Amino acid sequence: MARMTPDQRRAFLAAGTRTAKLATTRTDGRPHVAPVWFVMGGDDGLFMTGADTVKGRNLRRTGQAALSVDDETPPYAFVLVEGTVRVETDPDVLARWALPISARYMGDDRAEEYARRNAVPGELLIRVHPTNVVAETGVAD
Repeated sequence: MARMTPDQRRAFLAAGTRTAKLATTRTDGRPHVAPVWFVMGGDDGLFMTGADTVKGRNLRRTGQAALSVDDETPPYAFVLVEGTVRVETDPDVLARWALPISARYMGDDRAEEYARRNAVPGELLIRVHPTNVVAETGVAD
């Protein structure tokens, strides 16, 4: 197993259509984990969610999140990101990020359709700024 360099980590997180598993904490202390579509904005992970979802409520309340992204094929790799959260509701900001997120997971031919669906009132853009990162490759080597 080897640590990824920052450049390797960025490339890993931007590759393909891997989803991030988002971990948040409920009001009673129980964990909540959900897959999210994401893109990178520098070292920050960005994704969208509804304001009234469990994750949306948890993120606004705590301002903290963890993301886990992994490669499920040998020799396996993963990136774990713990960080602080910034919540955006500005329609222009939502529209700016909805398109690349949609393009990554639905392809360029359906990106605008999904971006229009997601960049609406009641949606949030979440920016996770890393405070701790663990990034390993060659886990099974």
